[in-house]
Amino acid sequence: MTDTLSTTSDATLGGTHPTHLLHPADSADAAWWRHAVIYQIYPRSWADADGDGIGDLPGVTARLPYLKALGVDAIWFSPFYTSPQADAGYDVADYRDIDPLFGTLADADELVARAHDLGLKIIVDLVPNHSSDEHVWFQAALAAGPGSPERARYIFRDGKGEHGELPPNDWRSVFGGDGWTRVTEPDGTPGQWYLHLFDTKQPDFDWDNPEVGDEFESILRFWLDRGIDGFRVDVAHGLVKEKGLPDYDVEQHLLDGELKPGSPVPPMWDQDAVHDVYRRWRKVLDGYGTPDRILCAEAWVRPQERAVRYVRPDEMHQAFNFDFLKAQWTAEELRSVIASSLEAADSVGAPSTWVLSNHDVVRHASRLGLPVGERQPNGISATDPQPDRALGLKRARAATALMLSLPGGAYLYQAEELGLPDSTDMPGEFRQDPTFIRTEGAEIGRDGCRVPIPWEKDAPAFGFGPSDQTWLPQPEVYGEYAVDQQDGVEGSTLELYRSLLRIRRERALGTGGLQSVDGFGDDVVAVLNTGQHAGDTLVLTNFGADAVRLPAGATVLVASGPLADDGAVPTDTTVWAAV
Repeated sequence: MTDTLSTTSDATLGGTHPTHLLHPADSADAAWWRHAVIYQIYPRSWADADGDGIGDLPGVTARLPYLKALGVDAIWFSPFYTSPQADAGYDVADYRDIDPLFGTLADADELVARAHDLGLKIIVDLVPNHSSDEHVWFQAALAAGPGSPERARYIFRDGKGEHGELPPNDWRSVFGGDGWTRVTEPDGTPGQWYLHLFDTKQPDFDWDNPEVGDEFESILRFWLDRGIDGFRVDVAHGLVKEKGLPDYDVEQHLLDGELKPGSPVPPMWDQDAVHDVYRRWRKVLDGYGTPDRILCAEAWVRPQERAVRYVRPDEMHQAFNFDFLKAQWTAEELRSVIASSLEAADSVGAPSTWVLSNHDVVRHASRLGLPVGERQPNGISATDPQPDRALGLKRARAATALMLSLPGGAYLYQAEELGLPDSTDMPGEFRQDPTFIRTEGAEIGRDGCRVPIPWEKDAPAFGFGPSDQTWLPQPEVYGEYAVDQQDGVEGSTLELYRSLLRIRRERALGTGGLQSVDGFGDDVVAVLNTGQHAGDTLVLTNFGADAVRLPAGATVLVASGPLADDGAVPTDTTVWAAV
C-alpha cells in the first residue's frame, strides 16, 4: 500500500479496535456514477409481455416500479439489438435497431422515458469486438473477396499450408475449438480465414481500420441522442490485437486476459492501443454535458494495475471488479481484495465498481454454496456436485451486505435480490449457450444463471409472462423465491436488499471513506464506512465458527441473517451498525 492509505488513524472503537485508512471519502456531491447501484436486466429472462416465452421491452416497462421500489439508481440491459441470437444477442446484426423478439425502437423509447420519469438511468450493452456474421458489413466482406475494402473491416487472413488449408495462427475460441473459420469465396473455391474469438457467427472487427472506429462513434451518438445514459462495453479488453497476430498456444477462457506472473500479455487481449479507442469515446460522451453519460468496462484483466488503466480520467468511468467477484469465501482473501482494489482505483482517481453475479457466471447464491477453495465452475449440471442451497443463500446475503457497504459503485444481477440460485438440473437438450454446444457438453456454460425469473409462485411460468412458455425451463424450486413470496415478508432476501439499499443511500456509504478495523480476529472482515450522512457505519462479516460480539454502544442497522440471542454475529453473517 502507499503511505497515504496505510497510516493508522486516530479513530478507535471502544478503545480496543484501532482503524487504518483504506480509502478517503469522495466528494459529497460526487457524480452519480461514482456511487450508483446499477441493476442488470437480461432482457429475454426478466418479464414477458406477449406470452411467447421470451422477455421483452414492454415487459420491462410494466415492471419498472418494482426497481424503483427496490432502490437502485440505474438499469443495465444486456443486448436487445437485431440479432440471429447465436450468442443470446451478443452477435449483433444491426446496432441501431431492436430485435423483434424484444420489441421495437418505439418500445425502447417508451422504456427510457418511463425510466427517466421514475428517476432511473438506462445503460445499454455495446458489443464492439465483433458483430454477427449476418451484419451487412460481413455479408459484404464475403461477397467482395480477398483484398477488398469490405474485408478490411474484419480480420481476414490467408491460411497456412500448401493450399491455405491451415488456420493463420493457433488462436482458440473462448467458447471452445478453433478461433478461425475458412470461407468459401464467391467463385466457390476454399478461401481465406476469418478470426472469431467467440462463436463462428461472431467475426472480430479489425480496429486498425479507421472505418470501424468511425462507425462505432456513430453508433454511440445514435443511442445518446435517444436519451441513453451510458454503455457497458462488452469484451472491453479485446478489440485491438497484437501486430502480426503471433501464435499463442494457450487455451482460451472468458477470464483470460489475466496476466499471469512472468507471462506476456496475450496478443488478443489488453493491448495498449485499445485505450485510444476509449479516449475517443470519452470525448464523445463528455460532449453531451451533464448529467454524465458513462462507460463501464467488462475487462477481465489482471493485475489490478493494468485493469485500472481502463478508468483513467480520460477513459472509462467504471470497470467491473472481477477480483472481488472471483474471491474465495475467506476473510483473508476478501480483506486483501477490498484493500488492493481501493488502492488501485484511488491511484487513478476512479471509484471501484463492485459486482458478485452477472449473466456470465454461476449466481453467487449457488457459487458460495460450493466448498471453499474449489475452482469456480463454468456452469453446474445435474451430474456435478450440487451446491448447498441454504449455505449458499446465507453466504450470498452476507456477501451482498458486505459489498453494498463499500464505497464506489455496485452492480446487481437480476433476481439476486430474491436469492435466486442457478438452475443446476437443466437437461442438456434445453441448453443454448454456445460454450456447451461447441465443447459438446464438456463445459456446461451459462444457461443456469439465465433462466427466466419468478414473480408469482402459483401463476403459469411463475408469472414471467401471460403464458406457461419460457425459453429455458424454470426449476420447480423457483416458486419458493418468487417476488410475491417475499414482498413485505420480514427477513426475506428481497426485504434485506431493500433495507440495504435504503440505508446505503441514507448514510451515503457510496461516497464514504473506508477504514479497516482491527481486533476482531483473523476470521472477520471489519471496516468502518465514514459516510457523510448520519455518522459512521461499522460493517462486520464473520467467516469463523465462533460468534463475534459488536463493540459496546454499537446499534445494529441491518443484518444479513439472525443474530445470536446476545446480539453477537454468527458465522457467514454481515451486520451494519451505527457507532
